[in-house]
Amino acid sequence: MYRLVERRSLWFLLSLIGISPGIIFMLWNLTSAGTFLPLSIDYTGGTQWEMRFNQPVAPTEVGTVFVDAGFSDTKAFLVDDERTVQVKFKNIDISQKEIIAQAIVERFGEFDERLYRSIGPAIGGEVSRAAMLAVIAASILILAYIAFAFREIAHPFRYGVAAIAALVHDVLITVSFLSIMNLIAGWELDALFLTATLTVIGFSVNDTIVIFDRIRENLRRHRGEPLASVANRSIIETAQRSIATQVTALLVLAAILIYGGFTLRIFMATLIVGLISGTYSSIFTATPLVVAWEEGSLLAGAKRRVAASKQTAPA
Repeated sequence: MYRLVERRSLWFLLSLIGISPGIIFMLWNLTSAGTFLPLSIDYTGGTQWEMRFNQPVAPTEVGTVFVDAGFSDTKAFLVDDERTVQVKFKNIDISQKEIIAQAIVERFGEFDERLYRSIGPAIGGEVSRAAMLAVIAASILILAYIAFAFREIAHPFRYGVAAIAALVHDVLITVSFLSIMNLIAGWELDALFLTATLTVIGFSVNDTIVIFDRIRENLRRHRGEPLASVANRSIIETAQRSIATQVTALLVLAAILIYGGFTLRIFMATLIVGLISGTYSSIFTATPLVVAWEEGSLLAGAKRRVAASKQTAPA
């Protein structure tokens, strides 16, 4: 049988490597911008204006029109192709919009307005607070449910804590992905990213509970067997089901990512990364944490080395 949980030192190291970019990026962004993550206008408030021109244009040149009009924090980038530019800046009134639009036409020619929306900072703050409360409430309910559902086995609370740890792991992995894409393509945390993260949480917990439920069944069938052996057996027995389910979902998400357009790109990419992380954390994070808690050793082999050193130490 594969000794998966006994190799938890390796799995925990890989998880640490995966979440480190997100943690470093959040600390860096906090010191430079005052927020843990780069927030879109969905949270900070502002205006989003998407324009399609008759010929290719450089987004930086379009952005200079807004900078010249007094909007120094303007961000402009291409979407879909080299003719479509999306600009994000502070809120303006109708008269200012007309002046800027005229300046753009004079410099780049006529354009089609594909999107124009303004959001106040108060609405963004309400969304942020609601999202935080939703995550906290979901975590508490998940912990309570798992502790109750697994009350027939020893230490059911540990299973709930391990599930929450895997959940946090998946959120940090998606944050790491966002941080990397922010440096590469200027991605920001918007409402769709938040929706994708909450969806990932649901998938992650679902996979974890499937493995935990098999552990509960095998503890009855194989009484007296060490928890590590039962956990390995349970992972192997549920692996095919978990992988098949995730691959099916990933194929659909990949198709939407490729053909769904720019507006869904961040959402789909985040879901794909989150689902892969959720499958990994269910097998290599949540289950090894339960075993490590039971054995009293976070790193596999540490407890045995300490015991062996005590036995060989001179009297």
